Amino acid sequence: MFGRLWSKAIFTSYKQGLWNQMEHTALLKIEGVYARDETEFYLGKRCANMYKANNNTVTPDGKANKARVIWGKVTRVHGNSGMVHTKFQSNLPVKVIGHRIHVMLYPSRI
Repeated sequence: MFGRLWSKAIFTSYKQGLWNQMEHTALLKIEGVYARDETEFYLGKRCANMYKANNNTVTPDGKANKARVIWGKVTRVHGNSGMVHTKFQSNLPVKVIGHRIHVMLYPSRI
């Protein structure tokens, strides 16, 4: 059996100020990461929000399916409890708050 090449994370909210909310930056809580120094491994890693749409589109292998992906990247640490800032190609929709995001274990910085 093969292991996964991604870690589980939850999209908790957008970056916020006292009065403003910045939708271009998402805050993720990575499963199993509970301290600021543990997040260093994940900086620069790719993230994926996978979802299904109503219409089929052609995939790279030539077959049509309903799967879609919004790609992003972990950019920096947020606080001391293992949260990270993530920027996606297009802003994540509000209905994704509380749902699973895949944090890929590549690219490697080792």
